[in-house]
This record gives sequence, C-alpha cells and structure tokens, in this order.
Amino acid sequence: MLQAILWDVDGTLAETERDGHLVAVNAAFDELDIPWRWDEPRYGELLRVAGGFERLLFDMESQTLAPVALEERIALARRIHALKNRRYVELVASGALPLRAGVRELFDECAAAGLRMAIVTTTSRSNVQALLVAQVGADWESRFAAVVCAEDAPVKKPDPQAYRLVLERLRLRAEQAVAIEDSAMGLAAATAAGIPVVITRSRYFPDDPVPGALAVGPSLGTRAGWSPGLDGRPGRVALTDIRHWHETRG
Repeated sequence: MLQAILWDVDGTLAETERDGHLVAVNAAFDELDIPWRWDEPRYGELLRVAGGFERLLFDMESQTLAPVALEERIALARRIHALKNRRYVELVASGALPLRAGVRELFDECAAAGLRMAIVTTTSRSNVQALLVAQVGADWESRFAAVVCAEDAPVKKPDPQAYRLVLERLRLRAEQAVAIEDSAMGLAAATAAGIPVVITRSRYFPDDPVPGALAVGPSLGTRAGWSPGLDGRPGRVALTDIRHWHETRG
C-alpha cells in the first residue's frame, strides 16, 4: 500500500531552471565582473552535470579565462555559487516561479487523505525554503514528514543517497513510496533505492529516456499524454491515479 509521495524540487515542483537558476547564475557573473554567460542551450547541456557548484567547475574546463590551478577554480566556483544562490532566493521570494500545474492540488489531496509527503532533493535547503515559503507559506515544512536537501545528502543524484536517507527517516520500505521526478538522473537515483517513479517531464528534460518509470507524462496538471494512459476525462492527475499506478505496477 502506498504510504508516501516523495517530491523532487527543481523541474518537478516548479520550472526553476530557465527562469530561476539560469537568471541567477548570469547575475552572479555580472556582479563579479566575470565575462561568462550561459545561454539556454548551454545551460541545458550543463544540467547533465548534477549540482550548481559542480556545473561551474565543469564549465571552467572550457573557459579560456578560468584560473589554471584547481584550488583557484574551486574557490571561484564557491564565490559564484554562493552569490548565485542569494540571487536565486531573492528571485523566488518575489513569487516569480509558480508551482507547476497540478502540484498544489496534489499537495492538498495528500493532506486530506493523510498520506505523508517528503522533499527529496540535492539542491540547498535555502533554495527549497525560498520556493516553498513563496508558494505555500511560512509553515510549508509542516506539510512534509521529511525534508532531505543537499546539506543532508551531499552526494548528488543519480546517486541514491538522498532517497535512501528519506526512507530511513520515514521508516518505510522502498515499495511503500512513489517518487515524483522530472529527469533520468532523478529516475536513476530513486530506482537505485528501489522506489517506483512517476516522471512529469520538464522544460529541460522533455525527451530523456526513462526506462522502468511507473508512469510518464507531460504534467500533473493534465490527464492527457500519460503512459500508461489515463481515462479521457478532463482535469489533472489525481492521487487516485498515482495509487492505481502504484497498485498495478509490474
């Protein structure tokens, strides 16, 4: 029986990448007088590297003006990343990044049904808090039985560390939960921990191969376009649909 829904954040709860993290990192480059810019296609490529700090280090390998010494690159990446996170928090706090369609409604359904929820992400807690305070309210954390962020699980997805930790905190077996993710890396992390996964595709991962996913679709806000298919009724993906996928999984 389904006992908990485990939520990824970036790309799953909200389309935070293009209109949030990308804007913030370019703002950090500007403020530090660093002559680099990431456009949308380049940022999409860099998302294959998990973690904002790690992305910066990876990108420096192709930047001719990057420091040569590794320790200097690390120090610069930390400066950029810290400033980028501050700018991201400011942007999100303004309400500029709404929850994706269907997310808030599923939050409310889980609460009404007494079904536990958890956050499972390898982004920073400050980023999670900024988004959910702006979109859910100051008491956002009371909605979740556990919150696992980068500070708790520093090894990034696709490593399963974050998912294994949340199962420990919730005292659940993997088959008692469903993870909601948007990417192949998230799928790999949850699957390695034995957790079935629903994929709600996001802007930057519209075509990721996601073999073994419990269900795959364009958005929790629509019943159209899902595999396995839902009935033709209008509306959004409901808790009853997720329970059905979970109960009929192979």
